[in-house]
Amino acid sequence: MKLTVRIWRQAGPAAEGRLVSYPVEDLSPDMSFLELLDVLNQELIENGEEPVAFDHDCREGICGSCGVVINGQAHGPERTTSCQLHLRSFADGDVVDVEPWRAKGFPVIKDLVVDRSALDRIVQAGGYVSAPTGSAPDAHATPVPKPDADLAFDNATCIGCGACVAACPNGSAMLFTAAKVTHLSLLPQGQPERAQRVLDMVDTMDAEGFGGCTNTGECVASCPKGIPFASIATLNREYFKAARSGRR
Repeated sequence: MKLTVRIWRQAGPAAEGRLVSYPVEDLSPDMSFLELLDVLNQELIENGEEPVAFDHDCREGICGSCGVVINGQAHGPERTTSCQLHLRSFADGDVVDVEPWRAKGFPVIKDLVVDRSALDRIVQAGGYVSAPTGSAPDAHATPVPKPDADLAFDNATCIGCGACVAACPNGSAMLFTAAKVTHLSLLPQGQPERAQRVLDMVDTMDAEGFGGCTNTGECVASCPKGIPFASIATLNREYFKAARSGRR
């Protein structure tokens, strides 16, 4: 299998970037997309050229480290992470464009690597719960209704990859922030900071330069973990309720 990849090359944050074309041969359809980049980088190193910088870690679709725009789609044509996307999703001889996340909140560091620390700062603003000291409570001492537990788990699956931001035409981080707020607002452990959490996280999201949500829905379509669209509505309700209560 042979592919031609046109990859965004940018030496640094202030450097001019451009797409550079590389033919890559002897590929297996069972390779992941990141393995394609590994093969290309090995060839570049052997030729004395600078390898392509890209983020990766677990390569199991869990850590959220990887993430590139492939042919204009966050993570590529399948609803999965870039590391779990396989080359069988492409046809032999295809030309594939590979670019970094495009958002004001994700400045490019080098090539395909962007600075996603803004998401960490949103979590630091309120994505935590009180941790009382002492002995552990008995199992099931605090009952949680099954629907609430299921919905909290659905939102807790967010891996913070940033695909929602990259896919959004406004560069919004609403789905990411909504997942964190919804997850904790449904659980008893999340109640003490509930009002202040949503205010602080939304304020931080806005301060980081992410755009506003206009309910386009591209975030949900690109999310590899299927965070529900309704979580954004939950975030809005939580925010308005907290703002009306005068919590600041």
